[in-house]
Amino acid sequence: MTDSWEGDTPVDRRGRLTAVLALATLVSAFGSSFQYGYNVAVINSPSPFMQQFYNETYTERYGKPIEENFLTLLWSLSVSMYPLGGFFGSLMVAFLVNKLGRRGTLLLNNIFSIVPAVMMGWSESIKSYEIIIVARFIVGICAGLSSNVVPMYLGEISPKNLRGAIGIVPQLFITIGILSAQVLGIRNILGNSEGWTLMLGLTGIPAAIELLLLPFFPESPRYTLIQRGDEKAARKALRRLRGWEDVDAEIQEMRLEDQSEKAEGRLSVLSLLSLRSVRWQLVSVVVMNMGQQLSGVNAIYYYADSIYASAGVEQNDIQYVTVGTGAVNVFMTIAAVFIVEASGRRLLLLIGFGICCGACILLTAALSFQESVPWMPYASIACVIIYVTGHAIGPSPIPYVVTTEMFRQSSRPAAFTVAGSVHWLSNFTVGLLFPFLERGLGPYSFIAFSAVCLLTLVYIWLVVPETKNKTFLEICQMFAKRNKVKIKLGDGVLPLKESKDGSEDAAKVTAF
Repeated sequence: MTDSWEGDTPVDRRGRLTAVLALATLVSAFGSSFQYGYNVAVINSPSPFMQQFYNETYTERYGKPIEENFLTLLWSLSVSMYPLGGFFGSLMVAFLVNKLGRRGTLLLNNIFSIVPAVMMGWSESIKSYEIIIVARFIVGICAGLSSNVVPMYLGEISPKNLRGAIGIVPQLFITIGILSAQVLGIRNILGNSEGWTLMLGLTGIPAAIELLLLPFFPESPRYTLIQRGDEKAARKALRRLRGWEDVDAEIQEMRLEDQSEKAEGRLSVLSLLSLRSVRWQLVSVVVMNMGQQLSGVNAIYYYADSIYASAGVEQNDIQYVTVGTGAVNVFMTIAAVFIVEASGRRLLLLIGFGICCGACILLTAALSFQESVPWMPYASIACVIIYVTGHAIGPSPIPYVVTTEMFRQSSRPAAFTVAGSVHWLSNFTVGLLFPFLERGLGPYSFIAFSAVCLLTLVYIWLVVPETKNKTFLEICQMFAKRNKVKIKLGDGVLPLKESKDGSEDAAKVTAF
C-alpha cells in the first residue's frame, strides 16, 4: 500500500507480498487457524469408536450399558464443548490483544492447544471420557482466540491492496485443517479403534511449530505505534513487512487514525455497544457472524457422516465422500483468495449466501424423496457440495476480513470480542441442537438453515457497503451517514466525540 508523498499529495504505491509478510501469514495461519478447522472435523469420522469407548467405560464403572439418550447427550457435549470454549476464548480477545499485542496473544494461545492435545491423547489409557469433553472445551478456547486474533493480526500487517486476499488465508487454513482431519479419519489411517486418540492428540503439533517460529516475525505495526506509542519499532516492523525503507506515508496514515481516535480512547465492549459512530458496523458484523454459523455450515462438518448416512450413501463410501467435500471446500477457498480483490467482499457474500440458501432447499427435497427415487443419494451429495462451494467463497472467509476493515484501532479488539462471541455462541447452538433437530424434523431440518441464509442475504444487500481497497478511515466515513455522524477526511478528520451525557461534539484534528 505504502504511498510516497509529493508535498501534501499522496502518490499510490501498491504493497507487495514480501517474504516476511508471506511467512508471517503462513506461520500464524498454520499454527492457529489450522487447529480451528482440524478440531471442527476431527471427531466426525471416529465418532462410532469414541462412542463405543464411552459405552465401555460407563459399563466398567456402573455394570450396565449406557442409555441411548444419555449417550446422545454425552456426544452432543463432546461436540458442543468445542464451540462453547470458543465463546469463552472470544471473551478474552480484547483484554489479551491490548495487553500482549496480536503476536503475543497468538504465542500464549498455544498453551490452550498443547495441554488439551495431551489430555485427549491419554484419554483412553486413563479410561475417562470426561477428560475428552474438558479438553474439547480448552481447545475451543484456543480456536476462539485464534479465529479472532489471526485475522486481526494479518489485517493490520497487510497493505490495503492485499488485505482481502491475505485476510482469507486464515479461512483457507481452517479448510485445510478440516480436510486433514477428514483424511486422517479414513478407517485405514487413524479413524479406527486404535488410532482415534492419536488423531485427537495431533492438534498440538501446529501449536509447537508456531511457538518456535512466530517470535521471529514482527508485531503489528499499528498496535506498536497507536497503542504502544513506539514509532521506532513500528517503522522497523513496516520496513521488514513492506520490503522498502520509505514507510513515512503509512506511518502518517496511522498517526492520522490515532489522532482521530483520541477523543474515544481505547474502547471496552460496553462502551463500543453504546457508541453511535460504529452502531451499524457492529450490527453488520453481528448479523454476518450469526448468518455464517446459523446457516448450518458446521452441522455439515460436525455430523457429515451422519448426514450422508441419512441421505442413503453406502456406509463404506461415506468417509471418501466426506473427504471429497473437504477437498471442494479447500479448492473454493483458494479461489476466493484470488478473486476477493477483483470482485469485492459484498458481491462474494451475496453470491455465497444465495447459493447456500438454494442448496439447503434442494437438499431438503433430495432427502425427502431418497426412499422413492434410487438416484437421490447422489443428488444429496451434490447439494452438500454446492452448499460447501457457496459457503467457501463468501460466508466462511469474508466476515473475518470485513470485521477487521469496519473498525479502527481503538475499537477493533472490542469489535472482535463481540463478533467472536456471536460466532461461537451460534456455532455452539448448531453443534448442540442439530442431532435433536435432525431426529425431530428429519429431512426438513435444513429448511431453517435456508431461512437464515436468505435473511442474511437481504441484510447484506440493504446495509453492507463494499470495503475493497479502502483505508480504515474511509470505511468509517462510508458508515457515517447511516450512523448519522460527521467524519471528514482529507485535510483533517472530524471524529465523533461522545460526552458522558450522550451528546456528541466534533473535534477537528489537522492532518500531518
